[in-house]
Amino acid sequence: MPPLPRRTLPLLYALILVDVVVGAAVGPVLPDFVRGLRQPQLWLSVGTGLFLGVQLFSAPLLGRLGDGYGRRPIFILSAVGTLLANALLLPVRAGLYFANRVSDGLTNGMYATARSAITDASAPERLFRNLGIEGAIISLGFVLGPMAAGLLLTALQVPAGQQATYVVRLALALAALNVLLALALPETHQQRNGVRGAELRTELARSINPLTLWARLSAKNASNPGIRRIVLTQVALTLSTGYYFYFVPFASLSALRMDARAISYFFMFFGTLSIGLNYVFYTYFADRINQRRAIVWLAALGTPVLAGYGLVGTSRAALYVLVTLDCLTLSLIQGLLEGLLARRTTDTDRGEIFGLNQAFQGLASFGTTLVFGALSVLDLRLPWAWFALCLAAVAWLAARRSDAPAAS
Repeated sequence: MPPLPRRTLPLLYALILVDVVVGAAVGPVLPDFVRGLRQPQLWLSVGTGLFLGVQLFSAPLLGRLGDGYGRRPIFILSAVGTLLANALLLPVRAGLYFANRVSDGLTNGMYATARSAITDASAPERLFRNLGIEGAIISLGFVLGPMAAGLLLTALQVPAGQQATYVVRLALALAALNVLLALALPETHQQRNGVRGAELRTELARSINPLTLWARLSAKNASNPGIRRIVLTQVALTLSTGYYFYFVPFASLSALRMDARAISYFFMFFGTLSIGLNYVFYTYFADRINQRRAIVWLAALGTPVLAGYGLVGTSRAALYVLVTLDCLTLSLIQGLLEGLLARRTTDTDRGEIFGLNQAFQGLASFGTTLVFGALSVLDLRLPWAWFALCLAAVAWLAARRSDAPAAS
């Protein structure tokens, strides 16, 4: 395979960054879409569940298409899909919010393709570093999205009733930029054999059946022991990181009573700190440590942090202290698991394995959204106990030595 152009990784990172910025920018105004409904926190959770749940079948399908036809067409499809999905958010109506969650989720499976493309373009000795940078890029997107929304609302002094409309227009402009970035991206996967229609139908049938997904994962694990353990640990982590999606309804509807501007500033702090810590950790430490043991300790130390979020009451100072501890512990785990999984893939099955992994993450995200949505109806603090239990399960799974992910 000829060397890839030097612009490949920067363009990949730029595409990921803008995609995250688009989603993060609209996050603080999503409560406006369901504010007139009874139990708005429940309906926000339903929308999140729809967005993540459809990835159960879209992620493996897009991963398989990426293996068959290349990564670039999937990025273009996903960028156009995000643009059209955000167009559905005008005007501000609850029904359009749910339509957006489904349509955007269908093409959000591109993150399996993104990790495959980064692995395609990375030398083995730089794989952890490059996937760690992806994690930092995602964190940066969570900073820039709310920051852009907050600056727009502040600079233009937008009245509360029009904030959602202005932010959605900003998201549409950024989504259009991402279409151009996808068109400029070089292809990273040269070993393409196409995919027949019958294969796609079979892939779709497999993708919507959790038992079939498990059988496929077990088959991969039989030829490459350790894959299943990594994916299960990733599932437990996804169950715990459902709190990312719960933060907006919790901050706006709990005793904290944070408005869109305050939520934007909070995510700016969260993301900025996460970027710096992820960059330092993955640049200087991730390749030099026992990754499995690091996951155990980071998850164990992060468990009381998640439980603590439910106890902040009205104290925004306590919230900022906890999010600092969050960035030092559980926020560092994702890249370690992705690096361990990437090392067990090959050029021929990379998209399929990352697609399977994202499908299980989609199932876990859908499940955890149903759980925290139901618990939030009883008490807005209860979901944090659930998230803490799931993170404790990450520590337990990573600590088990049978079929455990190997460390470098």
